[in-house]
Amino acid sequence: MKHRTATIVITALLAAMPASAQEPVIRYQDLRHPVFGPAGMVAAQNAIAAEVGADILAGGGNAVDAAVAVGFALAVTLPRAGNIGGGGFMLVYDADHDRSVAIDYREMAPAGATRDMFLDADGNVDQNLSRFSHLSAGVPGTVAGLWLAHERFGRLPWRRLLEPAIRLAHDGFPVNHDLAGLLTFRQERLCRQAAACAYLYKQGGEPYRAGELLVQTDLAETLELIAEDGPDAFYRGRIAEQIVSEMQRGGGLIDAESLAAYRAVLREPVVGSYRGVDIVTMPPPSSGGVHLVQMLNVLERFDVAAMGAGSADALHLLAEAARLAFADRSKHLGDPDYFDVPVDWLVGKEYGAMLAGRIDMGRATPSAEVAPGVAPRAESEDTTHYSVIDADGNVVSNTYTLNFSFGSGIAVAGAGFFLNNEMDDFVAKPGVPNAFGLLGGEANAIETGKRPLSSMTPTIVFRGGEPWFATGSPGGSRIITTVLQMIVNVIDHDMNIAEASAAPRMHHQWHPDRLQLEDGFSPDTIRILETRGHEIASSQFSMGSLQTVSLRDGVFRGASDPRRPNAASIAPRAAVADD
Repeated sequence: MKHRTATIVITALLAAMPASAQEPVIRYQDLRHPVFGPAGMVAAQNAIAAEVGADILAGGGNAVDAAVAVGFALAVTLPRAGNIGGGGFMLVYDADHDRSVAIDYREMAPAGATRDMFLDADGNVDQNLSRFSHLSAGVPGTVAGLWLAHERFGRLPWRRLLEPAIRLAHDGFPVNHDLAGLLTFRQERLCRQAAACAYLYKQGGEPYRAGELLVQTDLAETLELIAEDGPDAFYRGRIAEQIVSEMQRGGGLIDAESLAAYRAVLREPVVGSYRGVDIVTMPPPSSGGVHLVQMLNVLERFDVAAMGAGSADALHLLAEAARLAFADRSKHLGDPDYFDVPVDWLVGKEYGAMLAGRIDMGRATPSAEVAPGVAPRAESEDTTHYSVIDADGNVVSNTYTLNFSFGSGIAVAGAGFFLNNEMDDFVAKPGVPNAFGLLGGEANAIETGKRPLSSMTPTIVFRGGEPWFATGSPGGSRIITTVLQMIVNVIDHDMNIAEASAAPRMHHQWHPDRLQLEDGFSPDTIRILETRGHEIASSQFSMGSLQTVSLRDGVFRGASDPRRPNAASIAPRAAVADD
């Protein structure tokens, strides 16, 4: 009798269905039935990687084990954002000890990085240097971050967690339509470098078509080294030597000293509350958590539920709250190891009430009239997020990135992976926006060893002291407002997590002074917003890709945003007998 590992694939591409049918549900007691294995849920932007995580749960792993396995699998199956050459942030809820921990594995500026390194002879920012050169890469943190999470909270052996990714890289996986289209779109940029072109294209730079098998032999060997030797292989061993060689070829700054000095760190999460629900989210150098709580404190002063989802009043209020928060981001947020970030003041209820008092519900405040608050004395569209919850109530919310799609477009020859271009997230010059239009100042200036500011916002929401749902998204500066609207849709507008994921979104970030709207809002609503002084811009791209898991009243749920293809929420199943 043969045995196989079965999984239930659950997606949120269900917007046209009745609300009662939209949210995938698996009852906890059913998952204790002998046919089923350990309960849980994995939501990720790539279905193959989500299934890897579900299999880890079915094999006795916990949420952190599954998260580590998903992270490495995405480095193979979602090369635009999944990575070992980038960095990110992980939020972990440890059910045994009833505590939440933030793991900061953001990239760091290498030795030799200087404040003006991206300025030309005339003092202007050279965007090619900051975004598409070897200089644009910060020291990667993903391997160190996933290792730290496993060391502190994992259950299964480290090698077991990398084996699925190694197999996917060595044996190949079928290219989906999304990846095939992206490789065609990015072919000119990625094939400027021989190594990058060889990794993701057929001979002569021909893109793979959907359904064809993509094999990544060099990446498989790299993952095998990491499985065998852990982070030492990456930061001190053969992989480190390959990174340094690539830097020397291209005039980059990452050297052996910078790699050996890299550390992922544990930080205390930012904690807030919203209408009696606890919000646990990422601290600096992510700006996302601080400003998520800050905006919720503002919204709490208004009857958002009575306004109605998608109404002119609701959108106006969200835009005004975001305008105020992003103004503060430009001045007050940076790496807390290098800059005294006034977190307690920014997330305080008193400051939130003061900001709420500045909002005129009948008029959009011109951004030119909005300045960052004065503190009292005393981070791409191609980021990716995944969330995991297990049978014991452990939760992981993880966001990581290369910054741009495929980062700088520069791969490490012989190692099979792409380098990030996160140095662009520093302020190259005060008053000059980065690629996402974000402004900044001294708090986020370039300095050796410093971590650039980010918008990544992995978040866990608690109700009654128990984890309710975990969520997060890619999307550059839009990450913060995407996560905000997820929470508001669930708590104020009583949506389930699938409805909340699919609802149309807005974004405002102070500068440029325009309110971006996805398709789906009423023309009448848009006209009302224009009469209040908002400059409306139709969003050129969909906003974010929320990956959300929840557990409430013994029911596991998962929802993967319909905005990007191939995402999935998957629950583990035990081995069942074939006939």
